[in-house]
Amino acid sequence: MIERKIVTSVLVYTYEELSEEYKRLVDEAKRVTQNSYAPYSKFNVGAAVLLENGEIVCGTNQENAAYPSGLCAERVTMFYANSKYPNVAPRAIAIATFADGDFLEEPITPCGACRQVLLETEVRYGRDIDVLLFGRNGIYVLPNVKGLLPLSFDKSFLK
Repeated sequence: MIERKIVTSVLVYTYEELSEEYKRLVDEAKRVTQNSYAPYSKFNVGAAVLLENGEIVCGTNQENAAYPSGLCAERVTMFYANSKYPNVAPRAIAIATFADGDFLEEPITPCGACRQVLLETEVRYGRDIDVLLFGRNGIYVLPNVKGLLPLSFDKSFLK
Protein backbone atom coordinates (compact mmCIF):
# COMPACT_ATOMS: atom_id res chain seq x y z
CA MET A 1 0.00 0.00 0.00
CA ILE A 2 1.12 3.54 -0.76
CA GLU A 3 -0.22 6.53 1.09
CA ARG A 4 -0.45 9.81 -0.78
CA LYS A 5 -1.29 13.00 1.01
CA ILE A 6 -3.08 15.78 -0.74
CA VAL A 7 -2.84 19.07 1.09
CA THR A 8 -4.51 22.33 0.21
CA SER A 9 -3.28 25.50 1.78
CA VAL A 10 -4.92 28.89 1.67
CA LEU A 11 -3.68 32.33 2.49
CA VAL A 12 -5.97 34.20 4.88
CA TYR A 13 -6.09 37.95 4.37
CA THR A 14 -7.84 40.76 6.14
CA TYR A 15 -9.82 43.02 3.85
CA GLU A 16 -7.22 45.78 4.32
CA GLU A 17 -4.43 43.49 3.07
CA LEU A 18 -6.10 42.88 -0.30
CA SER A 19 -5.13 44.80 -3.41
CA GLU A 20 -7.52 47.56 -4.45
CA GLU A 21 -8.65 45.40 -7.36
CA TYR A 22 -9.49 42.48 -5.07
CA LYS A 23 -11.20 44.75 -2.55
CA ARG A 24 -13.46 45.92 -5.37
CA LEU A 25 -14.15 42.31 -6.38
CA VAL A 26 -15.04 41.28 -2.81
CA ASP A 27 -17.21 44.39 -2.43
CA GLU A 28 -19.15 43.43 -5.55
CA ALA A 29 -19.66 39.83 -4.36
CA LYS A 30 -20.96 41.16 -1.04
CA ARG A 31 -23.18 43.76 -2.71
CA VAL A 32 -24.93 41.31 -5.02
CA THR A 33 -25.87 38.94 -2.19
CA GLN A 34 -28.85 41.28 -1.81
CA ASN A 35 -29.99 40.29 -5.34
CA SER A 36 -30.11 36.62 -4.43
CA TYR A 37 -33.39 34.76 -4.76
CA ALA A 38 -33.26 32.52 -1.69
CA PRO A 39 -36.74 32.55 -0.12
CA TYR A 40 -36.42 28.97 1.15
CA SER A 41 -32.90 28.71 2.58
CA LYS A 42 -32.42 32.44 3.38
CA PHE A 43 -28.77 31.73 2.44
CA ASN A 44 -27.87 34.53 0.03
CA VAL A 45 -24.72 33.95 -1.99
CA GLY A 46 -23.08 36.45 -4.32
CA ALA A 47 -20.20 35.90 -6.70
CA ALA A 48 -18.14 38.33 -8.74
CA VAL A 49 -15.75 37.37 -11.52
CA LEU A 50 -12.91 39.64 -12.60
CA LEU A 51 -12.11 39.20 -16.29
CA GLU A 52 -8.85 39.86 -18.14
CA ASN A 53 -10.42 42.94 -19.76
CA GLY A 54 -11.07 44.47 -16.32
CA GLU A 55 -14.82 43.86 -16.39
CA ILE A 56 -16.50 42.44 -13.29
CA VAL A 57 -19.45 40.14 -13.86
CA CYS A 58 -21.74 39.31 -10.91
CA GLY A 59 -24.37 36.74 -10.12
CA THR A 60 -26.30 35.22 -7.23
CA ASN A 61 -27.87 31.96 -6.20
CA GLN A 62 -31.38 31.37 -7.56
CA GLU A 63 -33.61 28.97 -5.65
CA ASN A 64 -36.73 27.16 -6.75
CA ALA A 65 -39.46 25.39 -4.77
CA ALA A 66 -38.34 22.24 -6.59
CA TYR A 67 -34.88 22.42 -4.98
CA PRO A 68 -32.80 20.68 -7.65
CA SER A 69 -33.99 23.29 -10.15
CA GLY A 70 -32.10 26.16 -8.51
CA LEU A 71 -28.54 27.19 -9.26
CA CYS A 72 -25.59 28.36 -7.18
CA ALA A 73 -24.13 31.85 -7.47
CA GLU A 74 -20.76 30.57 -8.72
CA ARG A 75 -22.26 28.78 -11.72
CA VAL A 76 -24.73 31.57 -12.51
CA THR A 77 -21.85 34.05 -12.52
CA MET A 78 -19.31 31.99 -14.45
CA PHE A 79 -21.83 30.89 -17.08
CA TYR A 80 -22.92 34.49 -17.54
CA ALA A 81 -19.30 35.68 -17.84
CA ASN A 82 -18.51 32.91 -20.35
CA SER A 83 -21.63 33.80 -22.38
CA LYS A 84 -21.14 37.56 -22.38
CA TYR A 85 -17.36 37.49 -22.89
CA PRO A 86 -16.59 34.09 -24.49
CA ASN A 87 -13.07 35.08 -25.52
CA VAL A 88 -12.02 36.78 -22.28
CA ALA A 89 -10.42 34.69 -19.56
CA PRO A 90 -11.48 35.07 -15.93
CA ARG A 91 -8.69 36.15 -13.56
CA ALA A 92 -10.42 35.80 -10.20
CA ILE A 93 -13.71 34.98 -8.51
CA ALA A 94 -14.91 36.29 -5.14
CA ILE A 95 -17.73 34.61 -3.21
CA ALA A 96 -19.66 36.00 -0.22
CA THR A 97 -22.61 34.73 1.81
CA PHE A 98 -25.21 36.71 3.74
CA ALA A 99 -27.51 34.85 6.16
CA ASP A 100 -29.35 35.66 9.39
CA GLY A 101 -28.84 39.40 8.93
CA ASP A 102 -25.06 39.44 8.38
CA PHE A 103 -22.19 38.06 6.36
CA LEU A 104 -20.84 34.76 7.62
CA GLU A 105 -17.89 34.84 10.00
CA GLU A 106 -16.07 32.09 8.12
CA PRO A 107 -15.97 31.75 4.34
CA ILE A 108 -18.05 29.15 2.57
CA THR A 109 -16.56 27.09 -0.23
CA PRO A 110 -18.24 26.26 -3.53
CA CYS A 111 -20.19 22.99 -3.80
CA GLY A 112 -18.76 20.13 -5.85
CA ALA A 113 -20.69 21.01 -9.01
CA CYS A 114 -19.48 24.61 -8.85
CA ARG A 115 -15.90 23.48 -8.26
CA GLN A 116 -16.12 21.33 -11.38
CA VAL A 117 -17.49 24.24 -13.45
CA LEU A 118 -14.77 26.58 -12.17
CA LEU A 119 -12.12 23.98 -12.95
CA GLU A 120 -13.50 23.53 -16.47
CA THR A 121 -13.22 27.29 -16.92
CA GLU A 122 -9.54 27.17 -15.92
CA VAL A 123 -8.99 24.41 -18.47
CA ARG A 124 -11.03 26.23 -21.13
CA TYR A 125 -8.91 29.37 -20.93
CA GLY A 126 -5.61 27.69 -20.03
CA ARG A 127 -5.00 29.84 -16.97
CA ASP A 128 -5.47 29.69 -13.21
CA ILE A 129 -8.30 31.59 -11.55
CA ASP A 130 -7.67 33.14 -8.14
CA VAL A 131 -10.42 32.22 -5.68
CA LEU A 132 -11.39 34.65 -2.90
CA LEU A 133 -13.77 33.35 -0.25
CA PHE A 134 -15.10 36.13 1.98
CA GLY A 135 -15.72 35.73 5.70
CA ARG A 136 -15.84 38.43 8.37
CA ASN A 137 -12.95 36.72 10.18
CA GLY A 138 -10.76 36.54 7.08
CA ILE A 139 -10.71 36.13 3.34
CA TYR A 140 -9.33 32.85 2.05
CA VAL A 141 -7.32 33.25 -1.15
CA LEU A 142 -6.35 30.31 -3.32
CA PRO A 143 -4.16 30.71 -6.42
CA ASN A 144 -6.35 28.36 -8.47
CA VAL A 145 -9.45 26.19 -8.47
CA LYS A 146 -7.34 23.02 -8.30
CA GLY A 147 -6.75 23.89 -4.65
CA LEU A 148 -10.48 23.40 -4.08
CA LEU A 149 -10.67 20.21 -6.13
CA PRO A 150 -7.33 18.42 -5.93
CA LEU A 151 -8.54 15.03 -7.23
CA SER A 152 -10.31 16.55 -10.19
CA PHE A 153 -11.85 15.13 -13.34
CA ASP A 154 -11.01 16.88 -16.58
CA LYS A 155 -10.96 16.30 -20.33
CA SER A 156 -7.76 14.24 -20.13
CA PHE A 157 -9.87 11.34 -18.80
CA LEU A 158 -12.12 11.42 -21.87
CA LYS A 159 -9.42 10.40 -24.36
